[in-house]
Amino acid sequence: MKKFALAAVAAAAALGAGVAQAYTVGTFQNGVVVPNVIHNGAADTTAVGLINQAATVVPVFWTFFNQNSGHVTDGCFPMTPKDYQPFVWSSMSGLGLEGVRGYLVFAVGLTPAGITTANACAAANSAGINAASNQISANAFQVDTVNKDLAFVPVIDGPLTIAGDLSTMGPASLTAVGGARAVPAGPSVVPMFSMRYYIDGAAGGNDTRIVVWSTGSHAGTHTVNMYDDAQNRKSVNFKLNFAELDWFDPETIAGRPASFVDGFIEWMPVSALPADYVPAGGAGSLFALGGSAFTYSLISAPAFGAVQTVLGAHN
Repeated sequence: MKKFALAAVAAAAALGAGVAQAYTVGTFQNGVVVPNVIHNGAADTTAVGLINQAATVVPVFWTFFNQNSGHVTDGCFPMTPKDYQPFVWSSMSGLGLEGVRGYLVFAVGLTPAGITTANACAAANSAGINAASNQISANAFQVDTVNKDLAFVPVIDGPLTIAGDLSTMGPASLTAVGGARAVPAGPSVVPMFSMRYYIDGAAGGNDTRIVVWSTGSHAGTHTVNMYDDAQNRKSVNFKLNFAELDWFDPETIAGRPASFVDGFIEWMPVSALPADYVPAGGAGSLFALGGSAFTYSLISAPAFGAVQTVLGAHN
């Protein structure tokens, strides 16, 4: 039941300027984020489906970022009104990206008068993000045809706030996603994420991976409170190795009591900077200017029969 490599899928909880501190999924916006994407060939891949509800042709720009938000590859495709567009990552990624974890951003460009399917992506002013928020929606799955397994991937809705050209996006381009959880600048106003774990220490037994994604650097060692299902608390640390997309095994946390096998971890992203914190995003890092963060848990247990995706609850 060790399917984490194929089922590193996402669920949302992060970001947003002016949102009501809540998750938003399944709406039509000017873009979406698929926050954890990977393929290991055509038989094991993230698959995304997009719907266009705009009244005109729209250019949809996509960018694949690595775990440190480094630009890897991008592209664009036009969508006509009422169009459905499948996007299978193993087919779209190009060579050399098998086994490479990252995330996808889909953003709708501006649509000038007279835009057509043929010129949508090449239109001169289609490089900027469309301010309207009712064009596209998306859903995603992690597909494993060998094991006949399908894992749901929750997608983070926009509206997206993107600076600059959609065809040349970099680490600092995406600054806000309206459908996720905002992390204010500084330590004075702190959201708290409660991240579920279910483990047992046995090979092939109950296992969990916790995924963290943000718009700014969260790399470093974080001190958290860990609780079991009897309300016992232990202060421990976990390390996030990458700037924007990370996942870790709570079973390996040093100092975890052996009896802590079912419970949750409380993480407050900006309550204090990690001692080894290095702002990969420079002045635009998560802790310097605020930003977005989300968490979810992938829980695998023989009793379940499949990997379960559990959103990280937040205040």
